Amino acid sequence: MLPKFSYVRPENIDDVLAHLKERGAVVHAGGTDLLGCLRERIIDGKTLVSLSALKTLRGITTEPGGVLQIGALTTITELSEDEGVINRYPGLAAAASEVASPQLRNQGTVGGNLCQKPRCWYYRGEFHCRRKGGDTCYALGGENQFHAIFGHDYTCAITHPSDTAPVFTALGAKVHVSGAEGKRSIKVEDLHVLPETDPRRETVLKEDEIITHIDIPAPGGKMYSSYRKIRARRSWDFALAGAALALTTDGPRIAKAAVILSGAAPVPWRSKAAESEISGRELSDTIITSAAKAAVADARPLSKNGYKPAMFQGMLEEELHKARETIGS
Repeated sequence: MLPKFSYVRPENIDDVLAHLKERGAVVHAGGTDLLGCLRERIIDGKTLVSLSALKTLRGITTEPGGVLQIGALTTITELSEDEGVINRYPGLAAAASEVASPQLRNQGTVGGNLCQKPRCWYYRGEFHCRRKGGDTCYALGGENQFHAIFGHDYTCAITHPSDTAPVFTALGAKVHVSGAEGKRSIKVEDLHVLPETDPRRETVLKEDEIITHIDIPAPGGKMYSSYRKIRARRSWDFALAGAALALTTDGPRIAKAAVILSGAAPVPWRSKAAESEISGRELSDTIITSAAKAAVADARPLSKNGYKPAMFQGMLEEELHKARETIGS
């Protein structure tokens, strides 16, 4: 059962920020994650501050210099179906189309997808785990078959749930934020917090800050982008393993590579080792194999997710072969 809460619907950002300064105020956008968190007592929200009246936070536009700007209240469906996104950044459109179910994509927002809470069953259940302020990550010695193999630092083994965040990271996107102390921009790569820094926080956002829009810079050349997601069920599930690729090409050569893994770590996980293997080279069979192996060389699987490194390696090999076929065509 949902707890009691009040609901306000301000008509401008200043009023939103004023409400967020109140104790117990939380942001309500699409609400697809928030309402579940309230019901499960993960978030103690006394006042839901709706963003739904802020029309300026919706839509997708191309700004001067070729920057693609996406309003934070743009729905996941709108992102997946936008012709400009499909043509310029097919990996982002693919990632958006893989989020949850059609009903949730119609309601959920891009900003919310970047900021959602983890899906760990201990965190969502009746366990006072480290992410809730306790001193134990129950997943480390428990049912951890879907948990992290990178970045957990044996502190908290959640996996970051967003499908769009890895692609935004690969594309060098920034979020623009408004808060009581003013405005700032943050690279999506720097938006999320590792457990070793603070096991109780998912993002660097302050309680009185909201994301207003996301900017993707124009690529510095011809770019190939993709997103692959492996999950236990075709719909409704989060990634067991996933990968976002953004490859800037110079003929058949990869001038610059971004390889970001999903379902792998508490944050979208950049594989610098794989990027190093690919950058400056053509995607030969040897390079593809070495890059996929390098991506999982430092994995630290837990007691029940030892299958994940091989899954990531095989998936990356397949995706890099697809990239080579497309780049060479």
